Amino acid sequence: MGLKTLVSKLSGASRKNKAEKDHSAHVMQGVNPYWRKLTAGEIAGGEHRTFVGGEWEQIGKLQFEFLKAEGLEPHHNLVDVACGALRGGLHFVRYLESGRYHGLDINASLIEAARGELESAGLAHKDARLMVNDKFELSRFETSFDYGISVSLFTHLYMNHIVRCLAGMRKVMTQESRFYVTYFEAPEPVHLEPITHEPGGYVTTYDANPFHCAFDEMQSLARQTGLEARQIGDWGHPRNQKMICLERP
Repeated sequence: MGLKTLVSKLSGASRKNKAEKDHSAHVMQGVNPYWRKLTAGEIAGGEHRTFVGGEWEQIGKLQFEFLKAEGLEPHHNLVDVACGALRGGLHFVRYLESGRYHGLDINASLIEAARGELESAGLAHKDARLMVNDKFELSRFETSFDYGISVSLFTHLYMNHIVRCLAGMRKVMTQESRFYVTYFEAPEPVHLEPITHEPGGYVTTYDANPFHCAFDEMQSLARQTGLEARQIGDWGHPRNQKMICLERP
């Protein structure tokens, strides 16, 4: 292959990757605010820690301790769906064996912030595998997962986006895999009135961000993708998000 051909191919690949990232950054416009690309200055100032919902230390440690209690061990493969800038990911990367942590997010700037967080924490050598993707194409990691977790993702998505996520996750699950997700719980399906969740005073709605839904609705979405949902409920979240465990039947 000639040098000009090689340079042309590399340039084409670079343009394709940039186009994919730009597309990912705008898919959520009109759905939630997490499409916005943070500037280098904002990341340097730590804006990424509040951008993903704040409570950086509390919720990061909470999800780590929760998964440990559910049986996560250092040799397990873990995928963190909507990993953001690694609020929980830093704890998981530190705990897991090298190459066992996989994080996916729609926002390329948050993944860049995540790499900086790993560097600052002295964890760059742990080979955390990070991906920008807007279609939940978890099979692109080219592995199956023992555990998956997604905190504060379904609370910001329409139900069709949730189905896409579940379908993507099912492809990388074995019969022993477990996928833990949080949501704001409504008392019954199609609950059209706003709900104020305590503690925290967070207000959710049925059809606009942030979203709530009933467990029966989550169970129905799971079954559409070949998964079974098991209610865990309260797990100590400071804004009263509930937890569900999803498994292959």
